Amino acid sequence: MTGREKRARGGTPTSVEVRRRSGRSSIIRHRSSFINRYGFTLIELLVVISIVALLMAILAPTLQRVRKQARAVVCQANLKQWGVFLATYVSENDGRLPAPSAKERDDPHYIEWWGCLGGWGSDAWAHDQAKDIRCCPMAARLANPTGTSQAQSLGGTFLAWGRFWPEGEGPLPGWNPRGSYGINSCVTGYWYNSVEDMRLLTWQTPDVRDAGSIPVYFDHAAPWAWTWAWDSHGVEPPACDSIPTGFNSQLCMSPCINRHEGGINVAFLDWSVRKVGLKELWTLKWNRRFSTSGHWTKAGGVKLEEWPAWMRGFKDY
Repeated sequence: MTGREKRARGGTPTSVEVRRRSGRSSIIRHRSSFINRYGFTLIELLVVISIVALLMAILAPTLQRVRKQARAVVCQANLKQWGVFLATYVSENDGRLPAPSAKERDDPHYIEWWGCLGGWGSDAWAHDQAKDIRCCPMAARLANPTGTSQAQSLGGTFLAWGRFWPEGEGPLPGWNPRGSYGINSCVTGYWYNSVEDMRLLTWQTPDVRDAGSIPVYFDHAAPWAWTWAWDSHGVEPPACDSIPTGFNSQLCMSPCINRHEGGINVAFLDWSVRKVGLKELWTLKWNRRFSTSGHWTKAGGVKLEEWPAWMRGFKDY
């Protein structure tokens, strides 16, 4: 029976007749087995990739800044714990800091306390009780991991000082200090030439005027800051940041390193902790005879061109 006969009898037209009436090919009426019309085109993929790359370029500096800020917070938390450590000693010793007399400067009890703070205490170091707070997170990698060259044992802006001897060597068993913080020598009372120098330069108690401006423990490229040798104006600013390392007195003299976005973290004699701008370091009370308005301050009349080139963009104090 033909299609015409079927239609005459009321039948349904065939698919061939439907295609003929519409004038469309069957290829257009069916989805291709090779092309997915719901997928992305090459241009769309390139646009998406470009947008993602642009967002990453915008967010990368922000993420880096947030990471540095988080490390700075951890650094301050470390210093707060060291402040608690020292405050505990003071509260148990009639309000006195562990500063020896002229005959006691090699006293083991004295060295144990200040040594633990600086990473030098043999017993504390052997047990490594404070290993998690010895280093700023920005400077946890050792400058001299093998201990084979003491000339490279001091740290830098982003390197911890140590090791000073190879594994298994050193003056005492297990004694090989490391860290990325330093102590103000005029608070410990260890670096002095006479009892008179100690009386004129150092503090034996935190119960003093302006304790909140007296640095105790801070970001540093060396275990000690030799502030006993500073005159009333302090030392000159370093010619460059301490990214290179080396065994020289300049690194031991000044904690002026750009470790935390134009400053360092400092724990003070009132047990407070805060970030201090690099130029602000010359306004702190490093020893009893130090002038907080000396030449390297705005009050002392320092000129911009007198600062090393790497420091001229930092905030003035």
